[in-house]
Amino acid sequence: MTTLPRAPEHALLTDLYQLTMLQAYFDGGMTETASFEFFVRKLPEKRNFLIAAGLEQVLDYLEALHFSAAELEWLAGCGRFHPRFIDSLATLRFTGDVDAMDEGTVFFADEPILRVTAPLPQAQLVESRIINLLQFQSLVASKAARCALAASGRLLVDFGLRRAHGAEAGLLSARASYLAGFSGTATVLAGMQWGVPLYGTMAHSFIQAHDDEVAAFEHFARSQPSANTMLIDTYDTDAAAHKLVALAERLRPDGITIQAVRIDSGDLGEQARRVRAILDAGGLNAVRVFVSGNLDEYAVRDLVAAGAPIDGFGVGTRMNTSADYPYLDCAYKLQEYAGQARRKRSEGKATWPGRKQVYRHRDADGRVTGDLLTTADDRAPGEALLRPVMRAGRQLAATPALTTVREHAATQLGALPAALRGLDPAPPYPVTVSDPLHALADAVDQRLQRNPSPDDRRSRP
Repeated sequence: MTTLPRAPEHALLTDLYQLTMLQAYFDGGMTETASFEFFVRKLPEKRNFLIAAGLEQVLDYLEALHFSAAELEWLAGCGRFHPRFIDSLATLRFTGDVDAMDEGTVFFADEPILRVTAPLPQAQLVESRIINLLQFQSLVASKAARCALAASGRLLVDFGLRRAHGAEAGLLSARASYLAGFSGTATVLAGMQWGVPLYGTMAHSFIQAHDDEVAAFEHFARSQPSANTMLIDTYDTDAAAHKLVALAERLRPDGITIQAVRIDSGDLGEQARRVRAILDAGGLNAVRVFVSGNLDEYAVRDLVAAGAPIDGFGVGTRMNTSADYPYLDCAYKLQEYAGQARRKRSEGKATWPGRKQVYRHRDADGRVTGDLLTTADDRAPGEALLRPVMRAGRQLAATPALTTVREHAATQLGALPAALRGLDPAPPYPVTVSDPLHALADAVDQRLQRNPSPDDRRSRP
């Protein structure tokens, strides 16, 4: 597989307050070790689980982090920062540690999927980009996993590049959806970058550019003799299916077969039934029926449940934008600084303090039964989900192949209880907070109470 060089990252792709805080830290000499954790506060409505994704891009970003000469020159000219601070940025590199859940791991609310431990300025600066990368891919992967579960093994292709929210979003959607169980993508660069299998058909414009629909089909079949899918709903879907039956006879002596047809409009289930009957009556039993057009996991589920003779689905906009719930209520919060556990106590947004670990429990059949959220130094029973992936600013192992991540995600989904794999809301998966973590929260609260703020609105997660 040919891969592209690592895409350049810009240190200024961040929020202004990261830099204003960094200058204040610099002025105050605050450079001791800090730990931040990324987690989701609560699952979106109707989501029973989430899938961790985006770690590869986060680690690449951290490893390459630096301020370019052009960025430093711009900062010097913007009038917000003093020269000594800007000079210090010239040598800034990420030298910290990262612990994280493997990509493709199922996770739940309040569970950290990534922890950054580094000198405070470094750990602070990377907040915005880390949230940006993890939130988006985890969001898309979770939506895509629901589509894959609904499709029950049928072909699923990502069609979402053209309506994705920008080029990076379209490319990373192709990666995240394949990770979560899609068969492949129409986005060619994802094939080159990560080896995601590529699928494609034709546009209505191809048919319209020909004076005759049959001529368009024949032209395409002869140009793509071993990989052709005919788009048959430009004019009259049933008539086009009959035309393909006749065309197949003419192509057969040349060893060319029609692989599939695509329907992109109308009542997809009903049209698929009519087309399937026409193809079968014409001896084209091996031709697959592929459908697309405003699909999501609910539409896929309904078509499958209705027994529609559909072999595959092209899913785009609603998956790539997670149209029903287009964001995660997620955060990257300070959990420890200078050797002391820290916690946020804002009303409705309180956090559990300290560096944490998640232990997963299973029954005798390997089905997951519950998680324990506890302190990082608590050696509890079960499978520890956060593991070391970066030390002293360098990745500990080569990036796993995306196919390996995909296999891990499939195993994770297969281990969920049946109710959680469905599309309907299910009783929440049990995540228990350990006694040591409760005790740590009490200790932090008592420490804070010795120096309370004027408006102390304490709460617990």
